Amino acid sequence: MEFKMKEGGFFVELPYGRLDVSGDENYGFRPYQLLVSSLAVCSGGILRNILEKMRLDVQDIQITADAERNKGKANRVEKVHLHFKITGTQLKEEKLERAMELTKKNCSMVQSVEGAIEVAETFEIIEV
Repeated sequence: MEFKMKEGGFFVELPYGRLDVSGDENYGFRPYQLLVSSLAVCSGGILRNILEKMRLDVQDIQITADAERNKGKANRVEKVHLHFKITGTQLKEEKLERAMELTKKNCSMVQSVEGAIEVAETFEIIEV
């Protein structure tokens, strides 16, 4: 990726489109937002694949991501909590717990920050 400077930040042209990044939300996505988004969406994609392989009847997955930052250390991200709302039919908590373990183990973004950022993952089942 090649980032180019612009007013208030940087941008990169990618196959899907342009990504504007800035410390100021008026000029683009903030770096910490992209970091948290990477953790959430990587985990969500892996979880989705695992649930499909388990042949579970899942209609929807929604992810809420919250980040804890340390203002005393350059406002660094220290913890990210990902909460998955999994909507489906006849979902068993034990199977979803196993799927969550596999998700954390196989998500490249979560593994990349291991030891530097605590990633907590929880879920709830929404039965339809």
